[in-house]
Amino acid sequence: MSAPRDARTRTTAVVLAGGTGQRVGLSIPKQLLKIAGKAVIEHTLAVFEQAPCIDDIVVLMAPGYVPDVEKIVAKAGFTKVTRVVEGGATRNETTERAISLLGEGLAEGEDRNVLFHDAVRPLLSEHVIAGCVDALERYQAVDVAIPSADTIIVTRTHGDDGEFITDIPDRSRLRRGQTPQAFKLSTIRRAYEVAASDPNFQATDDCSVVLKYLPDVPVHVVAGDEYNMKVTQPVDVFIADKLFQLASTAAPAQADEAAYRELLSGKTMVVFGGSYGIGADIAEMAEGYGATVYALGRSTTGTHVEDPEHVDDALSKAYAETGRIDYVVNTAGVLRIGKLAETDNSTIQEALNVNYLAPVQIARASYKYLVETKGQLLLYTSSSYTRGRAEYSLYSSTKAAMVNLTQALADEWAGEGIRVNCVNPERTATPMRTKAFGEEPAGSLLSSEAVARTSLDVLLSELTGHVIDVRQQDPTRGASEASGFEQALAAVLDRHGDV
Repeated sequence: MSAPRDARTRTTAVVLAGGTGQRVGLSIPKQLLKIAGKAVIEHTLAVFEQAPCIDDIVVLMAPGYVPDVEKIVAKAGFTKVTRVVEGGATRNETTERAISLLGEGLAEGEDRNVLFHDAVRPLLSEHVIAGCVDALERYQAVDVAIPSADTIIVTRTHGDDGEFITDIPDRSRLRRGQTPQAFKLSTIRRAYEVAASDPNFQATDDCSVVLKYLPDVPVHVVAGDEYNMKVTQPVDVFIADKLFQLASTAAPAQADEAAYRELLSGKTMVVFGGSYGIGADIAEMAEGYGATVYALGRSTTGTHVEDPEHVDDALSKAYAETGRIDYVVNTAGVLRIGKLAETDNSTIQEALNVNYLAPVQIARASYKYLVETKGQLLLYTSSSYTRGRAEYSLYSSTKAAMVNLTQALADEWAGEGIRVNCVNPERTATPMRTKAFGEEPAGSLLSSEAVARTSLDVLLSELTGHVIDVRQQDPTRGASEASGFEQALAAVLDRHGDV
């Protein structure tokens, strides 16, 4: 958690977006490239928008593309973005332009914190931002870096013979620099003023300017993370897209019981797969908070999610009786384990019908109701979506499809205000799991009630297009405190995260 800051010190994030897409092979700036359904720069701006320690955001964009960013800002509703202006011809010129803008209107002796961040590092985490702001309480210049996992070599070219190693520095002291780079505005301004008298001045980052031209100012290093990658090469586009798919989001919990009642009272929720397990728990909780809930299932209401007529009838009944549908939840699923070559056609068809076609039909049928209420569709996946494994081919592939369906529909329906999210519980104590694996050690599984509570938090949030992990918390560290990279890695490593 960020330490309390001096109320007089304003903190501005400067998003440097002056690069082009040449190295990625694009005709547009790479920061406008879509990753996980959104422009790279939109992901970056969203992190600063949500960071409590950031007061405002200034964007310096590649010449000719300022209107594109202004449209993104307006559509996403980023209230902290105060200015979008053209950057300079070089990184140094762009920084100098930002320094000039930030100095406008400052009173004599007034200072501010400024964080310079590459727009094409969209996977920045809030804890790195907070670390930079906290460090500015003690230091005037701050860099973000991670240890180098690779051995670094120094080479020299000898004519036509190519390169030869001349030195191998001690790797234990080497770090890979990232952004943000954070400064007191007065410090970075002074560094550039001194640099202006150097006819050979050029630099690729701002900490090096302070290091060279203000040698008496220490540059503190804050630990970054591997997740904070820079989208520069074509392979980076692919990697970033997959990391966004794997990364989880923590759903904001409500303040107290009264908040749940206030938000759910008078709302209508339809839960497919509501006979038992997670679906039944969601239905019971929501009803307890005042929602009208239709809990539907094969064993209780005779509702077969794989039958489009059953789905249509259930939704039309709920709408006819209440005049609205605010939330549609689908927890229905089947888990069939076995070698694909030995699986009969009826089992394959059942898995496809229930785990894939049913959610598709539920989504289609729900659209006309959810568009009226600006409601939400909530689907469920499993950690096995990250990598298929032997004897789980049907289950893993259909659960991967749920993630892609969620992200696609969230983008497709964003204009209508419909939110679509996907919950990814780790191993959960449900009748379906018990049937597949038998009784398992006490305490080794999540409770279905815990997953249901998180599901309610997701439904009541403004999130859309997200995969929300639900995991047992380390008693010394809440799950929400883990970095996005750590949570994604945990999802990959989890071998039995079936709902």
